[in-house]
Amino acid sequence: MAAEDERPEKAPARPGTGGALLWTAASLPLPGAAHLRMGRRGAGIVILGAYLLGIAALALWLVRLGAHEAGAATVLTGMAVQDRWLLGAMGAVFVIAVLWLTVIVHSWTITRPEGAKFGQRLLGGVVVLLLCATVGAPAAWALHGGYTAYETLGSVFDAPERDDLPPHDAADPWNGADRVNVMLIGSDSADDRYGVRTDTMMVASLDTETGDAVLVGLPRNLENIQFPEGSELAERYPEPYGFDLLLNDVYQTVAEEPDELALDPLSSDPAADTLKKVIGYNVGLDVEYYAMVDMMGFRDLIDAVGGVRVRIEEPIPYGVHGGVLEPGYQLLDGHEALWYGRSRIGSDDYGRMGRQGCLVKYVAEQVDPTTVLTSYRQLAGATKRTLSTDIPQTKVPAFIELADLLTDNGDMSALQLSPPQVSTGNPDWDEIKELVREAIGASEEQGDDLSSEPSPSASGDGAEEGVEGPEEIEDPTLEEWQEWEEDERTEWQRYTGLDEPSPADPGRQVGSEATDLNAICP
Repeated sequence: MAAEDERPEKAPARPGTGGALLWTAASLPLPGAAHLRMGRRGAGIVILGAYLLGIAALALWLVRLGAHEAGAATVLTGMAVQDRWLLGAMGAVFVIAVLWLTVIVHSWTITRPEGAKFGQRLLGGVVVLLLCATVGAPAAWALHGGYTAYETLGSVFDAPERDDLPPHDAADPWNGADRVNVMLIGSDSADDRYGVRTDTMMVASLDTETGDAVLVGLPRNLENIQFPEGSELAERYPEPYGFDLLLNDVYQTVAEEPDELALDPLSSDPAADTLKKVIGYNVGLDVEYYAMVDMMGFRDLIDAVGGVRVRIEEPIPYGVHGGVLEPGYQLLDGHEALWYGRSRIGSDDYGRMGRQGCLVKYVAEQVDPTTVLTSYRQLAGATKRTLSTDIPQTKVPAFIELADLLTDNGDMSALQLSPPQVSTGNPDWDEIKELVREAIGASEEQGDDLSSEPSPSASGDGAEEGVEGPEEIEDPTLEEWQEWEEDERTEWQRYTGLDEPSPADPGRQVGSEATDLNAICP
């Protein structure tokens, strides 16, 4: 009776243990319900009103997000790679979780029967603990994921803004530039050999408006590499003999003496930064950024996104244990995708260069922002272990939007600086710069209308325009017949002497014009 006298006048009686647990459970989907039941109208209205207002605000935000021209998943992914949004979201999750837990516990406190037996109190405590876990576990999961992303972004995208560019402007992240060029590097190291080899090198030139991309592939065995005038490398390896190693040796050469040979010894990875600038110097492009992935790390990245779908036309043997990638549509895991891009059995460096270009295409098409969001934990771990880059964190959202634009609307073409169009043993760098300039110019001019068919020189679809056939010449001579037959042959046939009009390796680009990857990748 004494306890009842202490309750506010007209306060409803407390329910039994079962009723108290039901009202406490109702506070999970409807916070404040138990307070209204117990006559605490002020607290109940404030709690429930704040909850409903929060749901309405969230719904309005989601509607506006869905109407964004870039797409909800792209915007969310862009927010998830920015510290201010991550920290803000983590703070909001923490505060909401604490308040929600407080409401649940207090709901039990004001509804539990007075003088309950030990068993009833124990049951109530267990149920309340389970209700709290329903809120606390997802909140802890979200906070851990947010911290993982925050830590990964801080360690991977920790490069400062470039001093030679204006401060970052989210409204114009590319500072009005028509294109942004990124050096993609695949590095390879092993316990049984010294140093790091950059066996995969390609420059991705991206149109900032359309998302169109030109992949300029550089063979690892390119010789006579030129270095910027006035650099320590140019003085160490002067003309006419110059650098007496291959292109894939530049990274390790600089890594052994970064203070003396690097173009920027203060960069986070002087060797990668120098390789980026040297390649840009040789192909005539300003390569703004690089991204380098260890080959074993590439395997982990593919596994993190659930594999990559590839159409294989001919068996691809790989490894020392007789593995084979069988023909057909295959979902390759990281190990298989790595060998798809690395195997040279029955092929060569240039053949695997072609497959690597196809692999880039397949990954770009299949790994969308939704995949990134749903796989971010695995991606964060794999990225932190294997990816190094000089892309600053402020640019990451812009790159995500650009990648989404490429996936949805962009065309991807390839120009490989390999035979027959380029002599790797004695490359003509002026000619190479012209090839690259024309490839990028063609992409800019043609845009979405870039031909999806290989050029006649690459595919052998017919004779060159304007060349008369021998049947049109009265009594042709043997020399005229031979000249016509030579003109009819594709560039690949003239180079190899084979009857096949084009290479058997998927993605192998032939000819001086960039070729749409849709035409040469199965």
